[in-house]
Amino acid sequence: MEILKKSLCENDPELFNIIKNEKLRQRRGLELIASENFTSLSVLQTLGSCLHNKYSEGYPGQRYYGGNEYIDEVERLCQQRALETYGLDSDKWGVNVQPYSGSPANLAVYTGIVEPHGRIMGLDLPDGGHLTHGYFTEKKKISATSMFFESMPYKVNPETGLIDYDQLSTLVNLFKPKLIIAGISCYPRDLDYKRFREIADQNNSYLMADMAHVSGLVAAKLAPNPFEYCDIVTTTTHKTLRGPRAGMIFYRKGVRKVTKAGEEKYDLESKINQAVFPGLQGGPHNHAIAGVATALKQAQSSEFKEYQQQVKLNAKSLAKELAAKGYSIVTGGTDNHIVWVNLRPVKLDGSRVERVLEEISIACNKNTIPGDTKPLNPGGIRLGTPALTTRGLKEDDFKKVAEFIHQGCQLALDVNSRSGPMLKDFKNKLTEDPEFQQRLKDLRKEVESFAEQFPLPGFDEY
Repeated sequence: MEILKKSLCENDPELFNIIKNEKLRQRRGLELIASENFTSLSVLQTLGSCLHNKYSEGYPGQRYYGGNEYIDEVERLCQQRALETYGLDSDKWGVNVQPYSGSPANLAVYTGIVEPHGRIMGLDLPDGGHLTHGYFTEKKKISATSMFFESMPYKVNPETGLIDYDQLSTLVNLFKPKLIIAGISCYPRDLDYKRFREIADQNNSYLMADMAHVSGLVAAKLAPNPFEYCDIVTTTTHKTLRGPRAGMIFYRKGVRKVTKAGEEKYDLESKINQAVFPGLQGGPHNHAIAGVATALKQAQSSEFKEYQQQVKLNAKSLAKELAAKGYSIVTGGTDNHIVWVNLRPVKLDGSRVERVLEEISIACNKNTIPGDTKPLNPGGIRLGTPALTTRGLKEDDFKKVAEFIHQGCQLALDVNSRSGPMLKDFKNKLTEDPEFQQRLKDLRKEVESFAEQFPLPGFDEY
């Protein structure tokens, strides 16, 4: 059939042009969303490969379909590289590489280990945690993890922005969770996994690290190692790890502890594997698993470690420069790739600043800050350095990026002073006032001229 032989450009020029426009947006813009990155050409090639065609429900050697000889090889290679990348002994650790992303990976762990209506504890979302760590409000259970499991958040100290481990210890003794989550979505500081372990042992709780944001830094040995203290470690594969959009679950094997009754062994492997499939997912995305495998190979290189070192240097440069311009950085700085900015002291909020920055080709996301009660009207923004570091930006370049952000914030302040109190009033003034439109146009041109100096990995055609 002729239709099967045509390229996307020939077969669907409308869609092809949309993709080209997105590629142009990425090349001309400054991508500062902390959870995003630009993956390699080899990863993109796996995603468009024939592996996409194959159904392979089950696990290597135990499939529900025939014809999976090479699919098994791909998955086993990915598992092997996952353990190698993090320096893990296959007698003591196993890994499931089938989760479609980080959220399904976390839900699979809770499903297999905690069971319905069991208790979990994670960092509260306004304090830098993630939706899947059990987030809910006084009015509504937001995440499925708070709908199907009983969750209690732990918090940061409102003055320092740092996790209050003493409070967590007290809450654990009261709530008695089956599982404690040591993980972040916006928190810019290293986690004390040793302290988490001590607290978990108070109640014989399982300890799970969600290292989705810092998995690349962990692979490069530039962040604390969760595998030293945790029973389970989950991660996405696309953030600092710079792979495709997928997830992994690592679980301990062997002896958990020794009691008077004898050795108590881990039984995590079968529970987690069965929760992933057939519990929550169908056939794995084999093209994505292959992409994870090649990304993990790259993560074992010296070039990757140099990249991660630059990610951290760039984040520190961005935080320092913004602080020098008068912005409040939550926790006073960063240990990783995240810069968490509190805009309340400068009479701004995340929604307004995000909108202005987007209009000048800077992508970030509005974000809650400690003390916020309305996630849709947050007091800050979250910035991250992995994507632009992939494009080759260094510390001095991020000083320029900080200046662009500052100019965007100043524009937001000017619009705010001449618009109504509602966000829609702000947006209308921004888009309809000729003066502000011209200022946006001039600043966007300057940002895009700067961004286009740096190459973008991927396919040349789009």
